[in-house]
Amino acid sequence: MTTGRYSEHDHEHYERPRRRTRPRTKDRPTYDDAVDGRVVTVDRGRFTLLVDGHRVMAMKSRPLGRKGVVVGDHVRVVGDTTGADGSLARIVEVVPRSTTLRRTADDDDPVERVIVSNADQLVVVTALADPEPRPRLIDRALVAAYDAGMAPLLCLTKADLADPETLLSTYRSLGVPWVVTHLKGEGAGDLTELRERLRGRTSVLVGHSGVGKSTLVNALVPDAHREVGIVNAVTGRGRHTSTSAYLLELPGAEGWIIDTPGIRSFGLAHVQPERLIEAFPDLDEMTEECPRGCSHGTGEPECGLDEAVTAGEADPDRVESFRRLLAAREGASDW
Repeated sequence: MTTGRYSEHDHEHYERPRRRTRPRTKDRPTYDDAVDGRVVTVDRGRFTLLVDGHRVMAMKSRPLGRKGVVVGDHVRVVGDTTGADGSLARIVEVVPRSTTLRRTADDDDPVERVIVSNADQLVVVTALADPEPRPRLIDRALVAAYDAGMAPLLCLTKADLADPETLLSTYRSLGVPWVVTHLKGEGAGDLTELRERLRGRTSVLVGHSGVGKSTLVNALVPDAHREVGIVNAVTGRGRHTSTSAYLLELPGAEGWIIDTPGIRSFGLAHVQPERLIEAFPDLDEMTEECPRGCSHGTGEPECGLDEAVTAGEADPDRVESFRRLLAAREGASDW
């Protein structure tokens, strides 16, 4: 039977044409010529790296797919790593991270976002006045630090405007170390104690806008030239001056700091109560007999923490402080 252009035996004219593609290979490039680099900052899909002491612009290679690359990452790089104007290298591998500081957009968002990686200390910068301190911000930052396995440090700025003891009394039972800095008055500009705390570490500075983070960074790394903002006299909030996280080396190769933008929301949906209690070994061992599913929060029936306090085996202030952090994880995320 013949219809129109083709007969019933004329298969070559109406079979679907085969795709002409090269067969896939299981062999993958070894990148033996790749060099080590570290991500300094990220801007619209382009990455500034530090390679052999100089800056290199790079992009992510296609085989990495959707794998994120963040500030602080140690990476392997191929291509033009001279750092010359117009040069562009390719990131072909992200070295496994030692730590990740994460957050969610809010407390109901299941999507985690890695802010920075490979840092071992979280420095929570807060002003004692102008703007007023926000304990909820500090609590949530501490929760994020404990969850990430990072050591926390409170850095209190503008001590010339208010007595730090009022705020410190809230956190003393947690054993969180702290330093106080002065912008004016006696001891102004002396960052000796802070520098000692930063020595030999990679530290992330977090805090809301206006607390003096950029001023601290400029004092610690004089050639950083981070833009400094002011606090709105009406709202008491600072203006965002840092727009992206930035890795900086301290003078004398004594450590690294990562300046981050002022953050107004810090969702902690990814943090599990069992991860938080593990950051307090002395309290964790008191919860071994807790009922299954116990969050160790206030009002939990038969919680081992309550029994330990009653028996005089636990510091009531420390338990209360831990439960405040636990409540902060579940509370509103607005900083």
